[in-house]
Amino acid sequence: MPSLLVRVTRSRERRSLLKSFRCFLRLGLRLYASPSTSQIHDLLLDLCRCRHFILGKELTMASVLGGCHSLGPLGIEMKKNIISEWWNMVALNREQVLPIQTLLRWPPQPELVPQPLLRMCPDNKYESSSRVGPVTVPDKHQGQHIVLRQDLLQGALSHYIACLELVNRKLPFGISEVGTCFHTTQDGPDNNLHHTRTGERTAASLCWFSSAKTTTVWHDYWLRHRLLWWRRFAHIPSGFSSSEHQDTEGAKTFVINYDFPWGKEPVETLCMMDDSVLAQVHPGADTKLHGREGRKSVVPHLVWLNCDLDRGLLVYLSDALSLRGKEPRRAVLKIHPSLAPMKVAVDLGKGPAVDLRLVCQGLLSEMRGSGISVWPGYLDTVQTPMEQLFTKYDEMGIMFTVLVSDVTLESGLLQLRNRDTTIKETLHISKLRSFLTQYISAANKL
Repeated sequence: MPSLLVRVTRSRERRSLLKSFRCFLRLGLRLYASPSTSQIHDLLLDLCRCRHFILGKELTMASVLGGCHSLGPLGIEMKKNIISEWWNMVALNREQVLPIQTLLRWPPQPELVPQPLLRMCPDNKYESSSRVGPVTVPDKHQGQHIVLRQDLLQGALSHYIACLELVNRKLPFGISEVGTCFHTTQDGPDNNLHHTRTGERTAASLCWFSSAKTTTVWHDYWLRHRLLWWRRFAHIPSGFSSSEHQDTEGAKTFVINYDFPWGKEPVETLCMMDDSVLAQVHPGADTKLHGREGRKSVVPHLVWLNCDLDRGLLVYLSDALSLRGKEPRRAVLKIHPSLAPMKVAVDLGKGPAVDLRLVCQGLLSEMRGSGISVWPGYLDTVQTPMEQLFTKYDEMGIMFTVLVSDVTLESGLLQLRNRDTTIKETLHISKLRSFLTQYISAANKL
């Protein structure tokens, strides 16, 4: 009996070792056959253009990062999901965070902090030389130029007193906002100032006000919290990192970076500021600036979080890009379920087209009524082979494909394909909504 147990154990060890060796061999072959950085760069841009995440005839990484292109239907849906997740984390899951909406145009104001849009230089130092200057527009009524906002900090500081009264002057509290910001960037060789573009970006901002004693603690908390948030939706969490940048005046800015195939790019910045910032915006209103933390009344310091959501969209598209199969390899966008622009695509299999479309319409109404985004593939009148159909939906980042066929009309069974595993399973039509709801709910909790 003991000898038999030893033989079985050794046999299991050999099988385990052989399995590990096979996995290592497959990984080595996959790495050996992996495309170059420039190929991944081009593949990502082609995929964004082909599947209409980003609109534009000539997409370059400089123009995309600079916010000089519009978003297509899938890009808009995915960005809406990113904004929703950001808002849930900052505003809904924290006490005393007040949302505001401020104007796009402000009278000329003195610059309060260094501009947060930084870029990585070859010597691993950050600089903001790609920024030419603020965007101004003429105001015919007042006879002067109005500055289009470059960030959301000015609005939060301007409305600080009103928000402080709303929370009964109790510290700490935060002011959050999501909105469009403008900037001009150099887009020519050798930083030629004649080649400039006006870029737009959707920024998400949180100003967290607290006493001077607790500002450092809150800064460390938000830095850790934001880094975990970015990593939560990524297939490769190690692609995100934080670094410290110090300008010529000694002011420190902590930057959350993402490691793109071509190098690191900043996606969010965190700054600490003292009480002089509020005094600069509200001169002569010292008593109105005081808030209560415990028994003390103080003018608060603040931690400012400034997030570029358009760059965040590109981050998660790059992170989700995966290559599947042998040559020629197929591109798949394995987007996190919480961020996927469409959760399920409903399409037709074999059977009477008119009857099947009625079933598809019923499924679409049922799932959209439950808050599940659906791509109506059955509306396409062009007959497409199934494998090409799956390839299309994989490139769109759609999590599941539902195929309705004549079998569905007879027995209520339909085919469900998983984007990540490519496994096809049969499911009754009455259980589809509950299955998708449970799957998405479980993925959101990860």
